[in-house]
Amino acid sequence: MRPDISVVICAHNPRPDFLRRVLDALKEQQLPQEHWEVLLIDNASKQPLAASADLSWHPHARHVRENELGLTAARLRGIKESNGGLLVFVDDDNVLQSNYLPECLALSKNYPFIGAMGGQVIPEYEVPPGEDIKPFLHYLLIRKFDEAKWSNLLNFHATSPCGAGMCIRREVVNAYSQLVAADPRRKELDRKGDCIFAGGDSDMALCSRRVGLGTGIFPTLRLIHLIPQTRLTQNFFLKAAYGGGYSFTLLDYLYSLRQQPRKEGMLRRCVAFVRQANRPRLARQISAEEQKGESRAWDLIRQWENQTR
Repeated sequence: MRPDISVVICAHNPRPDFLRRVLDALKEQQLPQEHWEVLLIDNASKQPLAASADLSWHPHARHVRENELGLTAARLRGIKESNGGLLVFVDDDNVLQSNYLPECLALSKNYPFIGAMGGQVIPEYEVPPGEDIKPFLHYLLIRKFDEAKWSNLLNFHATSPCGAGMCIRREVVNAYSQLVAADPRRKELDRKGDCIFAGGDSDMALCSRRVGLGTGIFPTLRLIHLIPQTRLTQNFFLKAAYGGGYSFTLLDYLYSLRQQPRKEGMLRRCVAFVRQANRPRLARQISAEEQKGESRAWDLIRQWENQTR
């Protein structure tokens, strides 16, 4: 019998205690196990996960090794290997609420016009975040909200699910797989190893529009994002700002939302300079890293354009 849901866990060198909590949360799901399967995609981890991560508790669970490094490669492998009509993508630090899977099923039936959906991402910090980084915690993709929202607009960030816990229909992921196969540039959007890029989630969700569907976020879907001490440093947020500037510039270009770098007049540059001068040092550094990421993205875009001439 074809499962209703495929849970696809993408893991690259995960912390064993975090992965254990991810799997323990799946054990507590309130959906009978005959309705779903689990695929643990080991994305080129140094120590193969099949030897340490126990999946024997689920009758429809298996390990899959993907040696091509990169979150996009891991997701594509999960799409290829899975059988469910819905896919739920889980990172190796995502702890799903016990009603997550049945809620995904209910929402998919109640909102047949939604192709990709997500929910609230609640942080659980290993150590309390310092005051210096609190203004930038949004880089950790924390999401808290009270009302459901959906749309089929291209510039859709307010209704776009992030990759953590994304529930997405089979026809959408099939369209995404075909899109990446036809345009491998899209693999540049997502993180590889320690590189913090973040546009692949949006690219996959946006494929809903290719099959005539929309995207949505729903407060009844909740998960805990386990955040280690290593992600609560200034250096991490600088890397995240750079990666965001890079990947979302590429994403905007690929969707024809922006075809040229921003051009600002002298007055606007002067105003921006004054504003930056009055901001805290870390805020200035983060802004500078975002601009560096954008600049690197435009360098790559120019290479793409030269290759097609």
